[in-house]
Amino acid sequence: MQRAANTALHGCAQAGGPAHVGLTSSRAYGVIPPPRDPEEKEMLHRILRVDHAGEYGANRIYAGQMAVLGRTRTGPLIQEMWDQEKKHLEKFNEILAENRVRPTALLPLWNIAGFVLGASTAVLGKEGAMACTVAVEESISEHYNSQIRALMEKDPERYIELLNIIKEFRDDEMDHHDTGLEHDAETLPGYWLLKNAIQLGCKAAIYVSQRI
Repeated sequence: MQRAANTALHGCAQAGGPAHVGLTSSRAYGVIPPPRDPEEKEMLHRILRVDHAGEYGANRIYAGQMAVLGRTRTGPLIQEMWDQEKKHLEKFNEILAENRVRPTALLPLWNIAGFVLGASTAVLGKEGAMACTVAVEESISEHYNSQIRALMEKDPERYIELLNIIKEFRDDEMDHHDTGLEHDAETLPGYWLLKNAIQLGCKAAIYVSQRI
C-alpha cells in the first residue's frame, strides 16, 4: 500500500537521527541555508517554488470541493484537510518571502485549474472528491519523497530544517491520501481512469512550476 511504502521511506530518510520530525538545530539562519554557489541557489529555489505551487494548487482544489460539498456531510472532512493545506501554504509563503524566492509565474493558472478540478470532481459526489484527493495527495507525497531523497544524498545536516518541514507536510499528505481511500474513493466508476488522468496533470504541473 502507498502508505506503507512511504512510511518505510520516512524511516529510511531519518536514519541516524531521532525517530521524530522535530529535530533541533543551533544554526543562525532559518529554514534555508545561504546558498554556497549559483547551482545550490537554483536547486533550493526550484524546490521552494514547486512546493509552494503544489500547496497553492491543493488549496484551490479543496476550495472547489467545498464550493460543491461544503454543506453536505462530507463538508467537515474536506474542511479539516483544507485547514492543514492552508498551514502548509502559509509556511511556504513565509519561506519564499524570507529567501526572496519568486513563486511560479503560473499561479494564476493553478488558481483556476485547481478550483475547477476540485469542483468538477466534487460534482460526482463524495466519491469523486475523494478520488481526486487520493490522486493529488499521492502525487504530492511521491514528489516530496523524491525531494527528501535528493536532500539526504546531498547533505542531510545542512538541509535539516527544510527536511523536517517536507517530511511533516509529506506525512499530512499521506494522511489525506488514506482518508480518501477510507471514504470510498475507489468505488467511483472509472476511478483508475480519473486517477491516472489527474496524476498525469500533476506531473506536468510539477515539471513546469519548477522552471517557470
